[in-house]
Amino acid sequence: MPLRKPWRELDRETVARAPDRPGVYELGDDDGTVRAIEHGVLRDDLKTALAYGDGERVRWTETHTLDRARELAAEHRERLE
Repeated sequence: MPLRKPWRELDRETVARAPDRPGVYELGDDDGTVRAIEHGVLRDDLKTALAYGDGERVRWTETHTLDRARELAAEHRERLE
């Protein structure tokens, strides 16, 4: 099950607006195909993803803790396998 959030362009503006909180995020290509599901502090991780060109689009959901983000990311990764 994908995150039920709209895709956003992975650019500097999106990264600047990302919350400085734990969460799960999906990186996708221009067609909206999920390429990776990761977790961490959203703004920090998205800065890195942008710098390395890890995707063209992104969508995320916030969590209260990094542990919960890790659990949710694992659940979502299962569907990609």
